[in-house]
Amino acid sequence: MIKIGIVGIRGLSTVMGFQALDNVEVAALCDLDEDLLRKMQDEYHIEKGYRVYEDLLESDIDAVVIATPMQLHVPQAILALQAGKHVLSEVTAGVTMDELWWLIETVEQSGKTYMLAENYCYMPDNQLVRQLVNQGLLGDVYYGEGEYLHNLQSLVTYQYGLHQSGKTSWRKYWQLGKRGAYYPTHSVGPVMQWFGNDRIASIATFGSGRHCDDSLRQEDTTVTLCQLASGKLVRIRLDAVSPRPHQMAYYSIQGTKGVVESSRIAGHPAHIWLEGMDDSVDEAKWRPLADFAHHLPERYQHATEAQIKAGHGGGDFFIVEDFIRSIVDHQAPEIDVYRACEWTAVGLLSELSITNGSRIMTMPNFRKNMPYSEQIIRL
Repeated sequence: MIKIGIVGIRGLSTVMGFQALDNVEVAALCDLDEDLLRKMQDEYHIEKGYRVYEDLLESDIDAVVIATPMQLHVPQAILALQAGKHVLSEVTAGVTMDELWWLIETVEQSGKTYMLAENYCYMPDNQLVRQLVNQGLLGDVYYGEGEYLHNLQSLVTYQYGLHQSGKTSWRKYWQLGKRGAYYPTHSVGPVMQWFGNDRIASIATFGSGRHCDDSLRQEDTTVTLCQLASGKLVRIRLDAVSPRPHQMAYYSIQGTKGVVESSRIAGHPAHIWLEGMDDSVDEAKWRPLADFAHHLPERYQHATEAQIKAGHGGGDFFIVEDFIRSIVDHQAPEIDVYRACEWTAVGLLSELSITNGSRIMTMPNFRKNMPYSEQIIRL
């Protein structure tokens, strides 16, 4: 039996996934808000609850889900790994470049599993596109897009739990208080999986300026261009301030034989066009991506009711299934610490880029046993 502890009530999004697995138990929750903690224990029938994180780590759990504010992810991951616990961390992996070096070093020293809980990679449509790319139906893919358009102004103050008085939240500083693409992994993660073993070699970030809310440092829109080691290109857009409906999962991938695009309207179906569907490109017409659902990985095609109920069409189950499998089989997880750091570093380097006239920033080559001489930021 693998026992899971969750720190941060946000991590309850993984509970149904864990509870749908055999030989896995969510044994404990940890949160500063004791009233909310006890309520969630009762709701999900979880025996143990802790307000102090170190007390959770001293219990008999085997792994920790870190779902606290993003500035706590690396300190809490390091404590867990040093305590001999496996880690599934919410995004982003860290909030400074130094934290990324510390995280990699600790993961390598601990020998424990660390996986980034980038659940957008596990959404059915994104898994389907990955299969289409891998099967060569899109030809040689050379350009991708990801966008996260989510107005967060209402989250500048707390409106729940201990903080119902409207106190300033952590998001005011660690998200909306920063320039650049502070939250890149939902956008860049799925797209980079479509490019296989390619990696990001450099980035440059451009901003629109502030037009909607002068009280925030975050610009209305930022666009980050990622040049891959192969020379291919990825564009990501972050917008957390503009007044508009949310669209947190827009993607596009262009190849030599076809293209897939999400709808610009959240909740509407994605579409596809492949070479040979029409007599010529001049007559090209979109088809529903759903017509290709038979290309989904088998586990998605045969997902049980319990697995689908976990969230995102089964994606929230399969991400925890992969985490547990990596622990049991002693294999590298799907989104390991090196990918986690590269995708996170897009945002961290974007801060330097945008504050220096959209300067091109070189991406470190995150990998095992990375020498100190490469643990630097190159201008």
